[in-house]
Amino acid sequence: MNASNGKLIGEKDDAIGWITFNDPERHNAISHEMRLDLIDLLDDFEKDDAIRAVVMRGAGEKSFVSGADISQFDGYANNAERQKEMAAATARLGDRYASFSKPLIAMIQGYCLGAGVGTALAADLRIASDKAQFGIPAGRLGVAYPLRAVERLIEIVGSSNATEMLFTANRYAAAEALAMGLVNKVVSFSELEATVRNLAMTIADNAPLTVRASKIAIREAVKPASERDAARVGAAIAACFASQDHAEGRKAFAEKRKPVFAGR
Repeated sequence: MNASNGKLIGEKDDAIGWITFNDPERHNAISHEMRLDLIDLLDDFEKDDAIRAVVMRGAGEKSFVSGADISQFDGYANNAERQKEMAAATARLGDRYASFSKPLIAMIQGYCLGAGVGTALAADLRIASDKAQFGIPAGRLGVAYPLRAVERLIEIVGSSNATEMLFTANRYAAAEALAMGLVNKVVSFSELEATVRNLAMTIADNAPLTVRASKIAIREAVKPASERDAARVGAAIAACFASQDHAEGRKAFAEKRKPVFAGR
């Protein structure tokens, strides 16, 4: 699937779905149109049972996502209707990320700034090149990071690190991002794609219903206790125990072989 005039590409390779932000001349900045198309792309991967993990990446070697497309800012600055439209699209994309049931991995090389950090934070796992750079330059642009993105940032790096990032608008090297918990692992650029592919295939080889239940439980566990949907977690766990995959897992263990899971 090519969308946004080729600036967003979706590909299916075995059990992995690949999302490529494909505007390297603009460091893969995300436009309003790309946000809308990204929702459709995630919908497509969600519905395809053959896809068991999804990777987001940027085209070229210089950027994952450098931020929002600031060339569109002038059109929104003094236009209340356009601002509402942009906010609505951002909220819809946030909802789509939040409801996406499959593992989502961010493969980060080069610049990961502003909305790029927000995009990476929407993933469940973040693997970065040792040349990656991170930052939220909102303070230098006179704009503000959305509440939902701030909540997720605090969830991942803690309030102290989030405060420093937002107040200073500083950039951080990959090693610093790793130290604050912003990324899960840092590898050389030459190893990045293979590392991410291996990670995605490792996840894809596991029981899909178990991975889904784990994702649900993780997302519910970070919420305040009063807001957790324990029934949803319980239903996901029950579905695992009632599944054919559970029987296959037990049988494969007894037969000392690798299980072959069908996702049901």
